[in-house]
Amino acid sequence: MKSNNPIEESRRYVENAQKVLRENGKLDKDKIFYEDPKYVRAAGNYLWLGVLLALEAVFHLKKRKNSRVDIDDYKAVITKRDKKLLTILNDAYNVLHLSMTYDGIQSKKICDEGFSYANTIIDRCASMLPNP
Repeated sequence: MKSNNPIEESRRYVENAQKVLRENGKLDKDKIFYEDPKYVRAAGNYLWLGVLLALEAVFHLKKRKNSRVDIDDYKAVITKRDKKLLTILNDAYNVLHLSMTYDGIQSKKICDEGFSYANTIIDRCASMLPNP
């Protein structure tokens, strides 16, 4: 069920990513690699979307004329407010969006890092929002 709170919704995306890997992402016998990149891609996509929801809750970027918001738009506004978040976002983009979602990297260690980046960004965005 969708939440009106964007941070709760972001965390729900992380839960969905965990569920995908827990239920479908079988590990090899040494528990180092996922056997099927399909589920890593799905989890990476959920994580990246959760990150974008959290960022949107804080930074309220508007769609460009005739195109969508780009990662560079997020980087530009984040640079002005929180350079540490920018560093984390750059790494998260590389792991979640490129390595997991596009490449379907099967390393469990890298996927675990992806979860860590997503949670860090969501928590940091939550701390930037005014308390209700």
